Amino acid sequence: MTPQFHPRVWGSRSLAPIYSRQFDEPIGEAWLTGDDCQVANGALAGQTLGDLCRRFGTALTGEAAPLKDRFPLLIKFLFPREKLSVQVHPDDAMARRLGQPCGKTECWYVLAAEPGAQVGVGLKPGVTKEQFARAIKNGSAEKMLNWIDIQPGELIYVEAGTVHAIGPGSILVETQQNSDITFRLYDYDRPRELHLEQGLEAMTAKAKHSGKVASRTAKVEANLINGDCFTVDRFEVSEKRAFHMPRRSCEIFVALEGCGVVQAGSGPEVTFARGEAMVVPAVVVEFSVRPQWSLQCLRMSLPEGG
Repeated sequence: MTPQFHPRVWGSRSLAPIYSRQFDEPIGEAWLTGDDCQVANGALAGQTLGDLCRRFGTALTGEAAPLKDRFPLLIKFLFPREKLSVQVHPDDAMARRLGQPCGKTECWYVLAAEPGAQVGVGLKPGVTKEQFARAIKNGSAEKMLNWIDIQPGELIYVEAGTVHAIGPGSILVETQQNSDITFRLYDYDRPRELHLEQGLEAMTAKAKHSGKVASRTAKVEANLINGDCFTVDRFEVSEKRAFHMPRRSCEIFVALEGCGVVQAGSGPEVTFARGEAMVVPAVVVEFSVRPQWSLQCLRMSLPEGG
């Protein structure tokens, strides 16, 4: 997939070391699997992921996809140089009441972090929704958040309904349900619209499952999370490796470092490098990944249960 760059007031003109080009305006997000993201190579080059989902359905998205003709996961790189707004995303039920296909549960893999980099996930213990609403009005909302120090290699899970924010000084890889519904609650006096009524309705005072996910292993290869909405694995490929996957889900590989070559059967080889995503359709159950000369990557998919 060809990355799609989205300007944000909190972003950066330099996205190094992931992307080498310089931008004329601050870029906050690089979308890898958005509906309008285009295929980079091969017979389908130039076509959008959304068009391909409508054309191929389950063969691309997999039986576990909530909607057969819509790609289930949106993968992004985030480049915050300033604070993001204090915000919240709705769950599936609220999103559908608003006419949207799904809510937005997400997680962040910390690829890089400067000393002191933090994210805010949920409210501090004892803070109620009513107290938080008053804090929004008096300008102290960010002080009500549970701020967490982050380090490279960590994963932060943010369940729908969890108030959250991201501080400056990190590079994050975000895996989320394919939704862009955001209710902005507090924005440091920036001249952007707030969504207080909907945001307060969407939020839960206690983030039961949100927060830093305990590392399951110190090894290079690890399952980072196996949640209700997505599975994320991290691994390193130092030699050619064969994959045998169930047909229930498409697979997304995101290169963090190095370069890899993917091949299914006797089909053409497809190369992807740092900052790029490779989408393997659900119908492709056997394929191989070969590094050039090494490859560190994340792999995202839908959970086995669907």
